[in-house]
Amino acid sequence: MSSDGDMQFFVCVARRLNLSNAALELGLTASAVSRRLTRLENRLGVRLLNRTTRRLSLTSDGEVFLLASHDIIGRIKETEQSLSRASAEPQGLLRVNATFQFGREYIAPAISRFARTNPEVQVQLELSDAPANMVEEGYDLNIRFGMPSSSRLIVTRLLPNQRVLVAAPSYLRKHGTPTRLEDLTQHQCIILRQEREAYDIWRFDDGEHVRATGQLSTNDGEIAVSWVLEGHGIMLRSEWDIARHVRTGRLQVVLPEKTHEAGIYAVYPERLNLSAKVRLFIDLLRETLQPKADELSLRQVE
Repeated sequence: MSSDGDMQFFVCVARRLNLSNAALELGLTASAVSRRLTRLENRLGVRLLNRTTRRLSLTSDGEVFLLASHDIIGRIKETEQSLSRASAEPQGLLRVNATFQFGREYIAPAISRFARTNPEVQVQLELSDAPANMVEEGYDLNIRFGMPSSSRLIVTRLLPNQRVLVAAPSYLRKHGTPTRLEDLTQHQCIILRQEREAYDIWRFDDGEHVRATGQLSTNDGEIAVSWVLEGHGIMLRSEWDIARHVRTGRLQVVLPEKTHEAGIYAVYPERLNLSAKVRLFIDLLRETLQPKADELSLRQVE
């Protein structure tokens, strides 16, 4: 089996973290998946997954291998597409879905620029914070945070991003600064809602989670951040949205070791992997967003 085949296999297992579910997706038996995983670990000389009777979890080496696999698989796909793509002119309808605030601030201006140079493409932008079913809803491109679970989607990372806990200094002075994740249960947390769902279980990359409770909740991220700025509580929010406020001291990162990876991805169905309009728009998004990487990141914030 080729190295890239092993990487695709491991990405599937790591996404499912369940041998039976991975076996169904791969068309193998659970025992065959287990044997192949063992052969891969033996070849690499490291343990990639911790195994218990109930679940699988990534080791630190597994996390490194998973990130590298995503990157290499993406590069291979991009190279194959660039070599096999016809030089057809982009045309027709391009339906794009993005979240409300990120769509307004970054995707809409990019579409304006794209429309000027591609007059044969009609672009529809639809904003929604609820997860979109691309196939059922007929989207050509989805700009989303975090990797999708479906293996039938093509994924291109536009920018790194992570979610962090933040609060206003005024709130922390009044209520104290949490020193452990469990402390959040004694604090006011500002919760995002989508349709009738409350996203009140905050999960982190180290495997820990907490149920957030508080007086205020909303389906609008911009409103939620305004409440945090006004000292109403603590929020889990993407760094692209709050880095500017942390730089100016209006917000402070709480429990900085608790983060959740939520890279910004362009996602589209396999059927569109040769679409010139999708390819060109993703290229333009990269060109537009990459110069803003430092501005949207907390890495430059001391």
